[in-house]
Amino acid sequence: MDRQQEFVLRTVEERDIRFIRLWFTDVLGMLKSVAVAPAELESAFAEGIGFDGSSIEGLTRVYEADMIAKPDPTTFQVLPWRGERHGTARMFCDILTPDGEPSLADSRNVLKRALARASDKGFTFYTHPEVEFYLFNQPADAESPLVPVDQGGYFDHLARGSTHDFRRAAITMLESMGISVEFSHHEAGPGQNEIDLRYADALTTADNLMTFRTVVKEVALEQGVFASFMPKPMADQPGSGMHTHLSLFEGDRNAFHEPGAQFELSKTARQFIAGLLVHAAEITAITNQYVNSYKRLWGGAEAPSYVCWGHNNRSALVRVPMYKPGKGNSSRVEYRALDSAANPYLAFAVMLAAGLKGIEEGYDLPEATEDDVWELTDAERRALGIKPLPQSLDAAIQIMESSELVAETLGEHVFDFVLRNKRQEWDAYRAQVTPFELKRFLQVL
Repeated sequence: MDRQQEFVLRTVEERDIRFIRLWFTDVLGMLKSVAVAPAELESAFAEGIGFDGSSIEGLTRVYEADMIAKPDPTTFQVLPWRGERHGTARMFCDILTPDGEPSLADSRNVLKRALARASDKGFTFYTHPEVEFYLFNQPADAESPLVPVDQGGYFDHLARGSTHDFRRAAITMLESMGISVEFSHHEAGPGQNEIDLRYADALTTADNLMTFRTVVKEVALEQGVFASFMPKPMADQPGSGMHTHLSLFEGDRNAFHEPGAQFELSKTARQFIAGLLVHAAEITAITNQYVNSYKRLWGGAEAPSYVCWGHNNRSALVRVPMYKPGKGNSSRVEYRALDSAANPYLAFAVMLAAGLKGIEEGYDLPEATEDDVWELTDAERRALGIKPLPQSLDAAIQIMESSELVAETLGEHVFDFVLRNKRQEWDAYRAQVTPFELKRFLQVL
């Protein structure tokens, strides 16, 4: 037994932990959990916990149902909302086949494979997400209209505002679990908030995001409201994105930084950005996986609709933030398409794969776009070579299904499942008769 496992067992005994929740994520990014008693923990570390994988979205087929969840002791944390006495802790799990091999359908394993490819090239991949979400009053029933908890706007300081209390409680809980928060503020929509997590390696960030979404929903329930990471819950208000800052390090050196270069961006950074742009349309069904995601992408309010990059240009898909002279480690790029409902393991994996492809193939970076892309005409965008992102989930999956890069990154099993699941979602969405159609056509036709 290694030192980390011994630490977990000792902490469980010293803090009177009665339940240990083993967490993992299905292919769609939904958190799954199974609780074990402290007495089972040594066995879980040694052998894992068996479960029926065929009952989990995308995990395995019925005739090969047996799977094993093996806890990662480095992810052990006590869940602060479960109380001090007879507490509950959690660990993330890697999913294995019965013969102990990593499951090809495990989201965490997909990201681990992508990170291993980067490591083979000498890179460590760091990410820093800015997570947006809405807080609503609890509806009286499912048919009631959504009522945001306030009418605040961007950076508003609301006297006695419930969102102040919410953010303070959520951040306190996150930090008690070892998840560092950099910024928090009211966003542009009524009841909309943003909390930014500190830079970390991509696997840690993905684990933290799964915890983050759980903490936000738990704190909301405690305060009598509900939180939603839906990309576009209200037609007339901004959507919720997860702008994510990305960088590659070689040891302690930021591989994206080159003193004296334009925007202090290295050749590696420029090729990485070029990779993101070339493959942006192919990865969009992963970074924006729901029919509702495209209401945000094409709904204005600073959502990126077109494939271009710019320095400090918030209308661009990839933004190079203002660099800080003398602070080379701060050089980074920001990918703005990702929404808060994405599976972070798969999203980080395909974003990394796109950037690495740009480096491997030596892609040339086009000129930066400093215009407000939304204000240009279609003809002006065509003249500048600026292409649109997919405008619907249907368009996104049609582009993705012919992508070698996404198929290779996700692996055949996950790639096929995502395509199948998303086609089903699109077919169900397309078949419905909406209130819009009834209101516009029922009486006049």
